[in-house]
Amino acid sequence: MPVIILKMLFILCIPVAIAAEPDPEPDQSKNEEKTIVVIATRSASDASLNIGNIDKLSAQEIKKVAHVHVQELLTRVPGVNLQRGNGQDYLAAIRSPVLTGAGACGAFLIAEDGISLRAAGFCNVNELFESHTEQASNIEIIRGPGTAFHGSNALHGMINVITPNVPDAERADFSVEAGNYGFSRLKTSVGNHFTNSDSDKHSAYNLALTLSRDDGYRDDSGYDQQKFSGRHLYTQQGLKVSSGVAISNLDQQTAGFILGKNSFKDRELARSNLNPEAFRKAKSLRVWSRFEKQFNDDEKLIITPYIRLTDMTFRQHFLPGKPLEENAQESLGFQSAFYSGSTENLSYSLGFDAEISNGSLKQAQENPTEGSVFLQQTIPVGKHYDYDVKASMIAPFIHLNWIFLPQWQLTAGVRYEHMAYDYNNKMLAGRSRDDGSLCGFGGCRYSRPEDRKDTFNNWSPKLGFSYLLTAGSLLFANFSKGFRAPQATELYRLQRDQVAAELDSVKLNSFELGIRQNKTQLSYELVYFMMDKNNVIFRDSNFFNLSNGKTTHSGIEVRIDYLISDNLNFSVNGSFAKHQYASDQLLGEININGNEIDTAPKHFGSARLEWQATNNIDFELELIHQGDYFLDAENLHRYGGHDLFNLRGNWVLNDNWNVFARVNNLFDKKYADRADYTFFTEERYFPGMPMSLFVGFQWRSEKN
Repeated sequence: MPVIILKMLFILCIPVAIAAEPDPEPDQSKNEEKTIVVIATRSASDASLNIGNIDKLSAQEIKKVAHVHVQELLTRVPGVNLQRGNGQDYLAAIRSPVLTGAGACGAFLIAEDGISLRAAGFCNVNELFESHTEQASNIEIIRGPGTAFHGSNALHGMINVITPNVPDAERADFSVEAGNYGFSRLKTSVGNHFTNSDSDKHSAYNLALTLSRDDGYRDDSGYDQQKFSGRHLYTQQGLKVSSGVAISNLDQQTAGFILGKNSFKDRELARSNLNPEAFRKAKSLRVWSRFEKQFNDDEKLIITPYIRLTDMTFRQHFLPGKPLEENAQESLGFQSAFYSGSTENLSYSLGFDAEISNGSLKQAQENPTEGSVFLQQTIPVGKHYDYDVKASMIAPFIHLNWIFLPQWQLTAGVRYEHMAYDYNNKMLAGRSRDDGSLCGFGGCRYSRPEDRKDTFNNWSPKLGFSYLLTAGSLLFANFSKGFRAPQATELYRLQRDQVAAELDSVKLNSFELGIRQNKTQLSYELVYFMMDKNNVIFRDSNFFNLSNGKTTHSGIEVRIDYLISDNLNFSVNGSFAKHQYASDQLLGEININGNEIDTAPKHFGSARLEWQATNNIDFELELIHQGDYFLDAENLHRYGGHDLFNLRGNWVLNDNWNVFARVNNLFDKKYADRADYTFFTEERYFPGMPMSLFVGFQWRSEKN
């Protein structure tokens, strides 16, 4: 009964919030605080005037949520639907179904400080856990194709994590928290700002460290994680140099699916782990410097060189034989752009990006495969894959903004991207064992292509219009094309009879129409989108990687923030969408053309009621809604969805100390973070966490 009452309150608050908007004073908009973002053009701009959707999660929101897993934070963004695996694992959806498969991660560009976390062509489905989201100064999200500044992988959307910025004065903070199932975390940062009184030289730095430990709700499922990020800023006579370093390390025991229809409702079974041997070890390092030269009030040049190193080893517990995968990438690249405001109403940007990478992958199996004779004969002990791929990317682009009438603005851009792979197979080509002997039943499952080179050339144009209705209110429309080149794993990690994957780049045509208002009392955004995707890469019933699939995507996304009173605020976001297969493909005897894509709920979102009880105490009650969805492309099996409530509170003791607490899954709902179906295992789930309590304190010192 309490859950039903609270859900009704959330629903009833929406029309009240819209209807209660007062008539603004004539100069009210002049006092509105601008939301500044950098994701669209790599340079600071006013988000309210951007032609297209951009969401920003502030440092204050990030601190309030205090997420253990980044999924807990991104539920606050419409159209974003991450599904948690175990530990820090996840599968992503941004204006899309929850995508799976070798190259599914290629549909999303995940960046930190504007630089992709992974090299082009070498995405990882869990890469967001390498970014320092716990102490980010903000997180920016684009839903749908990115701008001309973003290349391959900015297909369905982009997430950019901004690491802790340098302070304006000496600053230090320290926090400790603990929770159920052995969770503990320490976060600390320190920074300072220096000014040379005899010149215009300025410098500042910030260092941030997060240490986390979790024993895990499920058996043998704990992890240790460390993240460090550092920023330095130097300015002198029109030159600004920002530099950063980011290091992450994850040592995780991993629990796999539990099996059986509705098995997540059995708490004893939910805590079990059928894959105690599974683990993940991942390390990353990124170093960059951003050189910004201001020539005059209207012209500047920004060049950002960077290096990137990643290394990951994990047990593929979800595959027969449970092989071990080792992958690594080394990358060197730069981003550059020249910005010019040639006239008061016309500005443009010209840029050029380039990157070279070297990636490697090994897959090997130590123990004989269990199961049927067919599996035992076709999945042998020994090495399955061992290859290197050298990759290079070059991309010139142009971006234009033109205010062609007093309230009308046009933005246009185009990016050309050339992607080249040089694949080197370190094993025998074909589908034999690693010693050259043949498997039974026609050959081994895993197939290795001969050495080869592949290139992909893509254009991504974009055109947008906006009309300024009133100060703070904007109507906008966007036409854009996104793309992603095939990932290395899709091209060279083949199976069965396939000896070469002749794949094309995935293309997505997108249209969106939206209205946005940013005011102190009421802010909202309503966006309609329609997309069709071609050359979708999938694995067919013969286990061939093909790229002739088609899908369609359409829906409405909404965000509302309403200040009910000085101490009460309501916010809600939601997505209502339909994702369908749009090409003939037989699974069994069923043609899935026209079916809903599996793991694509038609509706999901969240709502929050924030109460400033006193000057020093505040609370937030949050509802997380996940709609039902099909588990298979045939649309024969379904997960019923769930609703969760979270409660958060914060008590400021004085200028230096505050205490915080939160209860996740307040009413102890039994649910699944992820539901799936396979022919061999039937329904399977990653069970969700029961009610969990977290408490902590923070000390902070800042000198003016």
